[in-house]
Amino acid sequence: MIMAYIRPDKNFDAAGEQIQQIKSYAIANNFIIDDEFIDHISQNKPLSQRVHVTDYFQSHTKSTLIIYDVWVLSTNIKDLVQMFSCLLKHEFTVHFIKQSVIISQHTNVMLVLGLIDQFRQKLESESTRVVGRPKGSRSNSKFDKYISEILVYLREEKSVSAISRLLNVSRSSLKDYIVSRELKQVAFGSLLPKSPENAEEQVINTIVCPNENNGENR
Repeated sequence: MIMAYIRPDKNFDAAGEQIQQIKSYAIANNFIIDDEFIDHISQNKPLSQRVHVTDYFQSHTKSTLIIYDVWVLSTNIKDLVQMFSCLLKHEFTVHFIKQSVIISQHTNVMLVLGLIDQFRQKLESESTRVVGRPKGSRSNSKFDKYISEILVYLREEKSVSAISRLLNVSRSSLKDYIVSRELKQVAFGSLLPKSPENAEEQVINTIVCPNENNGENR
């Protein structure tokens, strides 16, 4: 089973942006997503209170999970470690689109630690400035709920006018949405940048050890 997990967060990427990346990734890799879980109620909640999420994952063991970025699982390091541990324990294969890496029970442990440490560094960086929506990030749109249908229609080469009639929405607003979200590129899998051949090595090399530079200067 192939699943997509989307969790919007006020300090990171909106649901529509995550869906956009996931759809493009699925098309580029010839994946058919069987289930899409958009989690609107987990923001700022500890894992212990996200029972709907833990139950969902535990009921779909040995699945393939596609998410946009590490923070989607949790923005708390302790919970993130537990989420990684439980997903791997239940034999998930997890695709991280932004980092261009895949983890499973057979993955080099250094890659898993690299993903966690990379996020730790991001949290530390965020704590030194005013937290806010990332530059260039878009807010949720009323059209987000139609994104799967829009992508299907675009792949069928339907015009914006025809799609607006099918969805019973404003043509001009729909056109603006398709352009701003680059959905024509998403529909044909051309939005994603080419994955680096050494993506895993790049993640591992981001690990920062305490006093590492000081030790080199001794």
